[in-house]
Amino acid sequence: MLVSEELVLPCGLALSNRLCKVALAEQMSPSHNPGEEFPKAYGEWADGGWGLVITGNVLVSLTFMGTPKDVALPASPSDQAKQAWKVWADTCQAKGTATIVQLNHPGRQSPLGAGKKSIWTKNVAPSAVKLNFGPNLIERAIATIAFGTPRSLTGEEIEEIIEMFVNGAKMAEEAGFKGIQIHAAHGYLLAQFMSPKTNLRTDEFGGTAVKRVEIVLRIMKGIRGATKKGFCVGIKLNSVDVSGPDLLEDTLEQIGLIIENGIDFIEISGGTYEEPLMMQVKNTDIPASAKPSQRTIERESFFIQFAETVRQRFPSVILMVTGGFRTRVGMERALQSKACDLIGLGRPGAALPKLPKEIILNDSISDEAATVRLKKTQLPWWESLTGKKIAGAGAETIYYSGQIQRMGKGLPPIESRA
Repeated sequence: MLVSEELVLPCGLALSNRLCKVALAEQMSPSHNPGEEFPKAYGEWADGGWGLVITGNVLVSLTFMGTPKDVALPASPSDQAKQAWKVWADTCQAKGTATIVQLNHPGRQSPLGAGKKSIWTKNVAPSAVKLNFGPNLIERAIATIAFGTPRSLTGEEIEEIIEMFVNGAKMAEEAGFKGIQIHAAHGYLLAQFMSPKTNLRTDEFGGTAVKRVEIVLRIMKGIRGATKKGFCVGIKLNSVDVSGPDLLEDTLEQIGLIIENGIDFIEISGGTYEEPLMMQVKNTDIPASAKPSQRTIERESFFIQFAETVRQRFPSVILMVTGGFRTRVGMERALQSKACDLIGLGRPGAALPKLPKEIILNDSISDEAATVRLKKTQLPWWESLTGKKIAGAGAETIYYSGQIQRMGKGLPPIESRA
């Protein structure tokens, strides 16, 4: 099986197989340091037979955070913080599984109460473009009260943010992690810079597709200059609707520049807080008793079509596709088609931390049985009042963060298979 084969990234990092536990929000660090719960949870993935583990997003700013319980980079790391990071890295890689840290800045997607900011502090973004959750009164109220209208970053502040990402990579390397992943998807700050919808700037960081990706390129160059040869630098990017030729061409131009600057892999996902595709449940989450069609198997992933478009333009780049994979056959078909080189798994990895070892790579389990169908998360009746998109994504995030939190307490995840 291709899914079980080793893959060596351009930096030289060898992955034992093609299955990757992608970043999932743990939401279990009120101190913003990886406490004792993290080695317990990540020890489960370390023993799961994954080719690569990517940590939940680590915020590069203590001021602007995605949730109140994210891990974040301390401005001046104490010896205690450094030791906690080292224990985290050592546990992740105790069984030989390469692990990298995802670095992120939420930009305008930093809700009220997340981060060390006052209620009067505006979120920051490339431009003062407010989130739009939808037309109803509650959706508009959430956008206004929880997030507000962000202010545009100054050039000096952008340089400071670039340095924050570089410092995050240095701390990850010092702790013993094998690399980092730059989070430039899901509508967070770097995705905001890359999109013409949220970046209205006309300076060196906006105005053209090339300038909109400039902040990402500077982060990459800074990290390469501050870390040793062999340190992995990956990136997470949003899928683009291939029916929009102008936006698609801009995105492909940006991807080309990212590749030219030496990226080790690109993970393709999708969605933002406004359109949370990364948390939508599609027809891949169907009962195990229902046999999927050949078409479903072949197009199992949500974002495979965009990956194929990227592959046609850039045949040698290492691509990971995340979202929707639920069967060994579907994963194998995606790899055989060369649409991707790595399979990213999020929610299945939280529900079944030993999924590779126990199911997908287990030769004693037939292809037909090598599946992981997940139950659809049920919303409390009152959550639907906030709007379907917000409630659905929020419920999914909370549920699967809860699974990780159970692992952090030494408990098994709740059975989530359909």
